[in-house]
Amino acid sequence: MAIGRLQVFFLFGLLALLPVAEASHRIFRIFPDLQSLEAVQGENVVDEPVHGKHVDELRTGFHFQPPEHWINDPNGVMYYKGVYHLFYQYNPKGAVWGNIVWAHAVSKDLVNWVMLDPAIYPTAPFDENGCWSGSATVLPDGTPVIMYTGIDVDGRQVQNVAYPKDISDPYLREWVKPGYNPVIAPDAGVNATAFRDPTTAWRGPDGVWRLVVGTKDNHRGIAALYRSRDFKRWAPARRALHSGDTGMWECPDFYPVTSPGGGVKHVLKVSLDLKRYEYYTFGEYDHTTDAYVPDATLADGDDGLRYDYGNFYASKTFLDTEKSRRVLWGWANESDSAAADVRKGWAGVQAIPRKVWLAPDGKQLMQWPVAEIESLRGNHVNVTDKLVRGGGGNYFEVTGLATPAQADVEATFQVMDLDKAEPFDPAWRGADAQTVCAARGADAKGGVGPFGLWVLASDELKERTAVFFSVFKRDDADDVAGGKKHVVLMCNDPSRSSYAEELYKPTFAGFVDVDIAATGKISLRTLIDHSVVESFGGHGKTAILSRVYATKAVGDKARLFVFNNGESDVKVTNLNAYDMGSAKITTDR
Repeated sequence: MAIGRLQVFFLFGLLALLPVAEASHRIFRIFPDLQSLEAVQGENVVDEPVHGKHVDELRTGFHFQPPEHWINDPNGVMYYKGVYHLFYQYNPKGAVWGNIVWAHAVSKDLVNWVMLDPAIYPTAPFDENGCWSGSATVLPDGTPVIMYTGIDVDGRQVQNVAYPKDISDPYLREWVKPGYNPVIAPDAGVNATAFRDPTTAWRGPDGVWRLVVGTKDNHRGIAALYRSRDFKRWAPARRALHSGDTGMWECPDFYPVTSPGGGVKHVLKVSLDLKRYEYYTFGEYDHTTDAYVPDATLADGDDGLRYDYGNFYASKTFLDTEKSRRVLWGWANESDSAAADVRKGWAGVQAIPRKVWLAPDGKQLMQWPVAEIESLRGNHVNVTDKLVRGGGGNYFEVTGLATPAQADVEATFQVMDLDKAEPFDPAWRGADAQTVCAARGADAKGGVGPFGLWVLASDELKERTAVFFSVFKRDDADDVAGGKKHVVLMCNDPSRSSYAEELYKPTFAGFVDVDIAATGKISLRTLIDHSVVESFGGHGKTAILSRVYATKAVGDKARLFVFNNGESDVKVTNLNAYDMGSAKITTDR
């Protein structure tokens, strides 16, 4: 159950002034500006320019978004009878948060989608005040069931189930809610205003179902564990699955992955309501004791591993039994204002669905766009063994694409002189990558880097979004002894992406756990989709998504460059760029 990035800043300021009880997203009805926007939701002025451009030039072509209105969290994602199902939080009345229902879309290929009528919306005392995020589970007899958070007539967050009306319909168009809802209600020891977003359930060797609900106790986020034998009557376990001193845990996810040795690890992901990003751990889970212990080498807190170091939240995975893979969905919020969203008539997109697996070294999860997205690739441009000289300020244009505003770019860079890498500043020890990138951005003159891509660039390069790497020498003896003599930083810097000053243009960054000294090479894949720049470094070790709203570099006016602002020469050993077609979004009528 997630809110907007910009709105959350306003929320913190307002909560400091008003004695408001904690609540769900409905708290935003106290904002006068959002109330006025909500009143005109049905009057979106989609022909009015936004940031000086027509909205069609800003809308994505192959990232999932419905034809209009606000979306947020992916919900209940699953594969059923040859069909992929994506449910998601949706406002059917306008482009700002409010009036949320579970919208529903289906696909045969995770690329092209058929929009169906909403599956779940408020109809009963147990969800009268809202139908919020949740998950889907397929029972042993093949029946899918949705578990979702409702806000009841007393304002409590409770967990409800819904079943398909007709399980022979592969599209699962209609859903019914049993009268015995809610199936999980907060007891006396649970914060009833912070109790939401149930996970997909799993069944242990003892035949008992388990699932996790996100909650908190003061500042401690909790993955509360519940158990059931019949999926109707649920009881809390003796102890939580896990907890952490990081504030409310939203949208938890818990699932198994195969470890390099052939065993099984379990991943626990939580979305941090206070920080508006996610982190995950993985480790050992004992079905007998319901004890989960993260691997000792992992950071277990808000400085832990993340799926994505950019604009990515409220994620949800599902097991694709057809292709034996786990697929990750995540929501990307806007970077402009609610007023601009109203003018556009839409807000929010889903990230490209990603295959996720445990890295061969067992240190982290890997991610990669699902292979099906490559079906949209068209015209192809290749660059091989092209040197970009060091000394700072050198670049070349990648030409031949119909529109670099909608493209898929894969590149491998070779650093020609790692000895020129600058020392990793001792002041950065313990700092997150975003802090380092803010200090050493795309325009810095470094030793090895910054080098990478300028995407959504204008002719005169006054507008450009940089996706790049910088390499530093380690001076930590333990790290050097461990074999990695360098720190590789990956950044997405949209600070010069637009002339529109009102946009939210943060620098995003993550470290890439690669031994660049072994080969001297680092890979980058970037999906460019008008107002989305979604990048994967080190063959999927680090992912960063940004929302970008250029004012000049739009449509066929966008350009693509490779740049090098470091002292070391960098060779583009291989670059493949593809024009990308648009996904087909149709309506089931």
